[in-house]
Amino acid sequence: MSPATQVRVLGIGMGPQHVTPEVADALRGCDYVLAAEKRDEDGLLAARRAIADAYGVELVAVPDAERDRSPDSTGAEAGYQRAVRDWHEARVNAYERVLRERGGTAAFLVWGDPSLYDSTIRIVERLAQRRGISYDVLPGISAPQLLAARHRVVLHPVGAPVHVTTARRLRDDLAAGQTNVCVMLTGTLDLDDLDDWSIWWGANLGTDSEELVAGRVGDVLGPIHAARDRAKAAAGWVMDVYLLRAPEVRA
Repeated sequence: MSPATQVRVLGIGMGPQHVTPEVADALRGCDYVLAAEKRDEDGLLAARRAIADAYGVELVAVPDAERDRSPDSTGAEAGYQRAVRDWHEARVNAYERVLRERGGTAAFLVWGDPSLYDSTIRIVERLAQRRGISYDVLPGISAPQLLAARHRVVLHPVGAPVHVTTARRLRDDLAAGQTNVCVMLTGTLDLDDLDDWSIWWGANLGTDSEELVAGRVGDVLGPIHAARDRAKAAAGWVMDVYLLRAPEVRA
């Protein structure tokens, strides 16, 4: 077959209810959706399949490469960057094989928005360099947006910024003086010594397993851990995000 002529990177928010009319129109014009299959009973793959089915588009599941999670790859920053780079390269190779075989217009359905802590655009850039394809990106509702809406808060104080980071970098960012932080890619909750800070936390936002907790860190850390366990038990996976604010910061 001829090579793919176009790849569309489509933000889908936190599920079918967040698919915008713009993304829906784009999806209807695609020949198939490419999606990584991380494991058996992959809840996020099932959500993507449901969206593809709703718009009459075939989903092609591609077994996802294993990322190196050895101590050398999860400790020092250089090791982490190398492990992620190798993982992305393996993904590029796997997707390229499908594009070469199928051609046509392919879509990637990105959970949340493609601009925030997602590497689909980077992977598609590499595919474009190799195969000379064109691609575009359409936005979706991001997890920080939905978190703020669920808790009915503004992410930043009046006239002040919000710092968006990952749990991996949180301690360095706090040490550098950040006092109003939105944390993504949590993995673990490292909130020791932050008892008097305020937190607005959510897991599996926009899904049937959604959990929300807010309050003083010292008062709600236990309930957050319990809610996190419930979300994972209900869905088989957990993705959480939270806003963390120092006690001296006024909203």
